[in-house]
Amino acid sequence: MNGLLRLFLPLISLPTLCLLLLSEVPKETYAQNSVQPIFPDVKPDYWAQPFIQGLAEKNIVAGYPDGTFRPEQSVNRDELAAMIEKAFNQPPVRQISSGAAYKDVPEGYWAAPAIEDAYEQGFMTGYPGGVFRPNQNVSKVDAIAALSKVVNPTSTNAQTTSSSVATAPATTQQARKPTRKFALLPLAMTSLMQPLLIAKANAASVAPAQQIGTGEEAKTSDRSANANRPDSFAIKDLYRDAGEIPQDKVDEIAKATRANIVVNYPELNVLNPRKTLSRGEMSALVYQTMVAQGRMEQIPINTPAYQYIVRPENR
Repeated sequence: MNGLLRLFLPLISLPTLCLLLLSEVPKETYAQNSVQPIFPDVKPDYWAQPFIQGLAEKNIVAGYPDGTFRPEQSVNRDELAAMIEKAFNQPPVRQISSGAAYKDVPEGYWAAPAIEDAYEQGFMTGYPGGVFRPNQNVSKVDAIAALSKVVNPTSTNAQTTSSSVATAPATTQQARKPTRKFALLPLAMTSLMQPLLIAKANAASVAPAQQIGTGEEAKTSDRSANANRPDSFAIKDLYRDAGEIPQDKVDEIAKATRANIVVNYPELNVLNPRKTLSRGEMSALVYQTMVAQGRMEQIPINTPAYQYIVRPENR
């Protein structure tokens, strides 16, 4: 090509020369620029594709021997423990005593190390009778509650020691509380005090009306009240089905929501807490938990998946 250019250069016009040179520049196709799907059954337009893709690139999730990921397949408790083990490495908050392994997790079981780690790090617990039920399906609320330990790692310790720590101060406060003594006043003294008592009663009835305020004062008061509301109360405004959240999981769901861990598909304000979790949903929750830790970049705001991340600060 260069030899031909030198031979015919005197006869070629400048516009023609530019076209010839540009034809030699390699053209990048859209396929080369776009991210290639890792799993054939997770198409680029699948709602959880960015979450699954990101975790797969970090070797946190893997597919099946046939190369598929099966994003709609249910997640079992042993799979949840294995994914937690790969994604997180929290300091242990408790230890399994010698000989206290779960009865239904035999030695050599593929997920046994992950299950023990999930227990010792405070993510998961077993059931009465010393069983773990590794093949039981995971509900969405249980998965979110487990992942909330990442943003609130001391919750397990607080729950364990609350009964012993909180009792002593309460007893001390009761011992120090002064006993009220009621004195009998002469009838004449009581008559003299009546004008003072009536004046105080009138002042008390006027005070609330003065404190209510109007306009911007009332709005500021409302905003302050909303800002100081407990997280567990605030989620009632976020999820239409908040009443379905088990009472013992409310605080954990609230903390996970505040940390932007929760991802709801297809409706942002419907949690479906008791729904069996799918592999796609689990990937989204784990990904967002790693974002909360600063270990994963947030998915781009212009991707469809972004709209399913619950962000209470924007509501």
